[in-house]
Amino acid sequence: MLAKILSSAVIGIDAYLVEVEVDISPGLPSFTTVGLPEASVKESRERVKTAIYNSGYSFPDDRITVNLAPAGIKKEGTGFDLPMALGILTATRLLPPEVVSDYVIMGELSLDGRIKAVRGSLPMAIAAKNAGYPGIIVPRENSREASVVKGISVLPADTLSQVMDFFRGLTRIRPVEADISALFAYREKGEADFSEVMGQEHVKRAMEVAAAGGHNLMMIGPPGSGKTMLSRRITGILPPLTFEEAIETTKIYSVVGMLDRDQALITKRSFRAPHHTISDAGLIGGGHIPRPGEVSLAHNGVLFLDELPEFKKHVLEVLRQPLEDLRVTISRATTTLTYPAGFMLIAAMNPCPCGYYSDPKHECNCSPQQIHRYRSRISGPLLDRIDIHVEVPAVPYKELMGKLAGEPSAKIRERVSAARKLQSDRFSGTRIYCNARMGNRQIRKYCELDDASAHLLETAVDKLGLSARAYNRILKIARTIADLDKQENIQVSHISEAVQYRSLDRGKGLF
Repeated sequence: MLAKILSSAVIGIDAYLVEVEVDISPGLPSFTTVGLPEASVKESRERVKTAIYNSGYSFPDDRITVNLAPAGIKKEGTGFDLPMALGILTATRLLPPEVVSDYVIMGELSLDGRIKAVRGSLPMAIAAKNAGYPGIIVPRENSREASVVKGISVLPADTLSQVMDFFRGLTRIRPVEADISALFAYREKGEADFSEVMGQEHVKRAMEVAAAGGHNLMMIGPPGSGKTMLSRRITGILPPLTFEEAIETTKIYSVVGMLDRDQALITKRSFRAPHHTISDAGLIGGGHIPRPGEVSLAHNGVLFLDELPEFKKHVLEVLRQPLEDLRVTISRATTTLTYPAGFMLIAAMNPCPCGYYSDPKHECNCSPQQIHRYRSRISGPLLDRIDIHVEVPAVPYKELMGKLAGEPSAKIRERVSAARKLQSDRFSGTRIYCNARMGNRQIRKYCELDDASAHLLETAVDKLGLSARAYNRILKIARTIADLDKQENIQVSHISEAVQYRSLDRGKGLF
């Protein structure tokens, strides 16, 4: 007899429906899986067979063929265990075929029949809803993340026998529902705040501008000047995630399997800080079985690269494409995957190998050749893609011991959110969401300069020998500063401040 069970699989960060066809025919006992299954899918026959036995059902001693359609796409993961088992039990007439047709089913089986968690249940629930199915059966551990998808019934399952009893009408499974407003209302206690940072007011201002416009930022300063401390607080001044952004971010973490068991939705902007020993596949994504890298895990959040010159040069160079395109494309012989990578880059570095070049209180022991070799690890094209460069000097003792607390993150976030709202209204109807993502057409339209501002910018370009990309970066930064000041037009003061944030261009003799 032939049975069909509907399941789902993930490609990239999106899911597609998979039809699990099970045919049982007379012949020598065998269990064959076709449809481009990977090793973990092929191994499911042992898990399925033992789980069926240990759940109290008989396993047919016939020829079993399982087809995973569409057969032209490689199938990965262990989520087909439960649909295979149900397909076998349906084909042996223990279940009527019509009762399982309304549900998309997924789950890994343990040998005793328990249903274990799988990756990607959130995109699978979205795929099932988009296909018009009324319900989805998932492992209980995955039910919370799947329940954030409205318009589909999410049923949490614990064991194979429980699912069998449900389809036979012997028991009821209560659907899981998520309270979206409660998820967004949750805030962790003791979050790092800008009020804890003493001094460095000009750096805080640069970070506010970067957050308001979505600009990439680099900090250059000696060890202990507060670069890492400041960077870890920038997510606290970014605008809150929208529901659409939260879903997109959660899909990435769901596919990778990095969602906590009790976490339904990621409602905070992610902050990723990989070590400088990371490989290019770890940073960008890839591997034998492609998976998202750190740039995708930082989507809608912040990617922090500390000690930037210590990263391997070829690893840094692969950042150039996602910084421009906001996505990563990974090509393999059989497939091409695209992962989102719309992150904000925050980089930190010392001015020289010892860290004390240009520091008035410490002597630098580096030779000119060492300094040149150290700085040349970061290519010009990569630096050109970083909008804001700011120097972070050591904090004086008086500021360290100051009793006045700095401005709290909440107040800064209010100004940043107001500026982002202006940009959202300005670019409504387009795929641009912040000033940093403006193209040449938007720059010409929204960054018009009066005579005084144009003259100042012309002088800066001639004196510093700026590239065309650096010129556009200054205009974008000036537009963001004007938005923070709630000014419709860019003024001279905005251009002047924007030029100050190109310290690597200003200090060609110094840096």
